[in-house]
Amino acid sequence: MFNSPLSSGVVGKALKNQIIDVNCIDIRLFTDDQHKSVDDYPFGGGGGMILKPEPIFKAVDHLKQKSALKETDPIILLSPQGRKLNQDQVEILATNERLVLICGRYDGVDERVVKHLVTDEISIGDYVISGGELAAMVLVDCLTRLQENALGSAESIKDDSHTSGLLQFPQFTRPSVFREWKVPDILLSGNHEEIKKYREVESIKRTLQRRPDLFHGVDIN
Repeated sequence: MFNSPLSSGVVGKALKNQIIDVNCIDIRLFTDDQHKSVDDYPFGGGGGMILKPEPIFKAVDHLKQKSALKETDPIILLSPQGRKLNQDQVEILATNERLVLICGRYDGVDERVVKHLVTDEISIGDYVISGGELAAMVLVDCLTRLQENALGSAESIKDDSHTSGLLQFPQFTRPSVFREWKVPDILLSGNHEEIKKYREVESIKRTLQRRPDLFHGVDIN
């Protein structure tokens, strides 16, 4: 599942240029039974299967023994019950040299993993997907973009939606007139100071229209 996103785009280039390193571990390698079972039925009944604690703990123990993983390195469970990921959190996580991402699966993970191994739970949104693998890919992509030399232009990050706490201003490219729709004159003026002001205003307007909740805690002069 990870092969395609790890071999293309920004992440693929970052791996090729050794800007980042991603090590995928199959927890089935850390099972003891002949069927390589990583899940079981929940105590107390109910539908679905629960990821067992043993292979997850053993996999992390293996990392600590065989790699430079430190006790202080974050161990993150991708889970719909975690705190919702945002750009501020991504920027904090990006300062870590190493992260361990545990992909939740099936109907959940044994609570002992959450209480005694994981240091943080993260959700990519208020919806349910088949497993934490997709969420892990999202987080890896977010983190990779913030690494030095990962993007062609570091300037492009500054104007991204959510980087400043607001949504990005509307963007246009050639042709200046498409059908009857014309690019705003200010963007064709060459007046960089006025363009900057225009974009700041448009960013505020777009955020107010689409995501007014983002204004909480944002300082707007």
